[in-house]
Amino acid sequence: MTTPAGHAARLAKALAVVLGTDEVPLRLRAWDGSEAGPEGAPVLEFRSRRALRRILWSPGQLGLSRAYVAGEIDSPGDIFAAFMALSSAGKFAGPGPFRPLGPSEIWTLLRTAILLGALGPNPAPPPEEARMVRKGPLHSRRRDSAAISHHYDVGNDFYALVLGPSMVYSCAVWPEGSDATASTDSGSIPAGGLDEAQEAKLDLVCRKLGLRPGSRLLDVGCGWGSLALHAAGKYGATVVGVTLSHEQANLARKRAAEAGLTERVDIRVQDYRDIGDGPFDAISSIGMSEHVGREQTPAYAAALFGLLRPGGRLLNHAISWNAGPTKPDPDSFIPRYVFPDGEMISLGEMVAALERAGFEILDVEALRRHYALTLRAWVRRLEANWEKAAKLASPGRARVWRLYMASSALGFENGLTGVNQVLVQRTGGDDPPLRRTAWL
Repeated sequence: MTTPAGHAARLAKALAVVLGTDEVPLRLRAWDGSEAGPEGAPVLEFRSRRALRRILWSPGQLGLSRAYVAGEIDSPGDIFAAFMALSSAGKFAGPGPFRPLGPSEIWTLLRTAILLGALGPNPAPPPEEARMVRKGPLHSRRRDSAAISHHYDVGNDFYALVLGPSMVYSCAVWPEGSDATASTDSGSIPAGGLDEAQEAKLDLVCRKLGLRPGSRLLDVGCGWGSLALHAAGKYGATVVGVTLSHEQANLARKRAAEAGLTERVDIRVQDYRDIGDGPFDAISSIGMSEHVGREQTPAYAAALFGLLRPGGRLLNHAISWNAGPTKPDPDSFIPRYVFPDGEMISLGEMVAALERAGFEILDVEALRRHYALTLRAWVRRLEANWEKAAKLASPGRARVWRLYMASSALGFENGLTGVNQVLVQRTGGDDPPLRRTAWL
């Protein structure tokens, strides 16, 4: 018969096998209250035997993620500290997928599950997992629409809690001196700083695109309309914004009406491949091309080239994968729970695709550290409004977003991922500015 003191110790041994390390760099707390692991280390709490069963059936990132989303394990303290500890372990230390477990490691997990009474059938995945999205050809219009709906149609009120009044769901631009690696409760990220930093980003985009009264802007993946409203209200542009999310479009139209900008802002539920009323003077694509996929990127660049007038500018703002060639793992946490069919490519691949489409590269600006700050600020807002967020979406959905944003913040901080604004111009029109001071 297992003694209570042995539950956490046995869990620690099993988790060390999963992580590929000799010692778990966490303080484990079992469902019976027993603890094991280094004193003072971040706490990982196993609330149910079912968590161990999930890890046995999916011994890697997916099993741990499912247990967390289901509320069977938790990181009740500083989630950033817990992730930093996990990232120091063998199987979390690199960008690639988990290495397969050998027979002896599988036996260790199985023996632990037997001793702790955790054997049983594979638990059903949490309902927040995107299981039904992957129907039809990859990046077909129908499948892309389902993937976008899974991520964005979880409730505008939920996003408002996390994003704040700006309703901008992409990297902000922060002032010099902001510290992305500091604790979220240290005060290094000012409470109102996120909103100002998002407005600074919107303004930077408009300046880079050279918007002026009468400019016609296409905002691809317009979200809740924040850039469209800024471009129309502050720069006098006429904007067409397209999104595949009905909830985003409804709120964007409402915001345009409240701002008195309905005559200058046209929000559509439309695939960018179906836009037929070009040309535009400028195109913005902010946080959208990650949904396009590597194979479709050349066609994406060509489509946007065809929608611009000669001399028109495109700003492509996208997350990049900085850790070298790796094969995407469709069964890891992000594709399963956050961005179905999403794919990050390198900055070099994106620039090459834009050049092959006929664009001239004007400027590339790296905003990696800015996104780390932004994600930490979003996590702080989510945690400060946790009970309300769980009611608006679901407890599992709130945990998905906490896990996704915290892990992503560390990915930007350690350089595995980056985010870049690539400014390009369609040749054949006006000469570009001589210096970047034209928009800085």
